[in-house]
Amino acid sequence: MPRPIKCTRLFSDESGESHFEDTEVDMSSIQYAPPAPALDISQPTGATHFFWFRFPKDWQDAAHPSPRRQLFVVLEGVVEGWTSTGDTRTFKAGDRLLMEDLTGKGHGARPLDGEALAVVIALA
Repeated sequence: MPRPIKCTRLFSDESGESHFEDTEVDMSSIQYAPPAPALDISQPTGATHFFWFRFPKDWQDAAHPSPRRQLFVVLEGVVEGWTSTGDTRTFKAGDRLLMEDLTGKGHGARPLDGEALAVVIALA
């Protein structure tokens, strides 16, 4: 069985506090586009649209919940995120964050060392 993909999950608990946790996405090896050879793929997840996000240099926000369930993927630069409990994580190019803190105190973020570019996929 192929190794899973690692992803960080951001969620809110019953008290409204936001938290990070490490999670994994299972993969299966299948022939996705014959006659191309098999490759590793996850189960599909519905999505409605995507956004390009550019964080300007020195941009910083206050804590807020995610506006929708979404997948955040850093493409360029580095983004620091924090939870309402004070946990901080740094996300660099290629890092993935499943944002599910739709209620509660939310999270904050800022780019480190200049601009950062990400893509956000709104999940169904």
